[in-house]
Amino acid sequence: MSLTWRDLAVLMIGWSDNEATNVLVRRVGMEAVNRRLDALGLPRTRLRRLMMDIEAARRGDENVSTPREMARLAEIVARGDSLSPARAADLLALAAVADEGSHFRRGLPEGVKATSKPGALEGVRCEAAWVDLPGRPYSAAIMTAYLRRDLDGEAAITELSAATYDTLDRLARSSEYGRIISDRVTAK
Repeated sequence: MSLTWRDLAVLMIGWSDNEATNVLVRRVGMEAVNRRLDALGLPRTRLRRLMMDIEAARRGDENVSTPREMARLAEIVARGDSLSPARAADLLALAAVADEGSHFRRGLPEGVKATSKPGALEGVRCEAAWVDLPGRPYSAAIMTAYLRRDLDGEAAITELSAATYDTLDRLARSSEYGRIISDRVTAK
């Protein structure tokens, strides 16, 4: 069986396939990835090792980022910045696929359009997302570390996602004075 480069990208993005990611990283090169990150204005996001390279991790060569830069990257992907329209549409379609592993999306009401990418290692859970909230689209990234129980990180991502959406949804439906202006009928 042979896979195209796009097939590998689908596996990497849609299923978090580490080996597909490694094949692509070897093809493109870590330095090229880091140069691209610099060009996108993401200087603290660094690819420093292949996926699942435990020896490199033991040396401290972790792949790193910040919540601010991951949120910015989610926005870049959602807007298709620095890509041709066709490639931007393809990437967005891949990122928008409903992911059963997305704890961020679990915090959103059904039907809300969002793109997200979760990440997980032992003791670490993170997710970056773009939410297409009418009137107030937003990007967010939530990172947890030093988890005693991985489920705690997943729950935190879901709860923070829900709280963020709730707040920004109210702001999107409110006047500048804080009055909610909505077609929704509320109990008196």
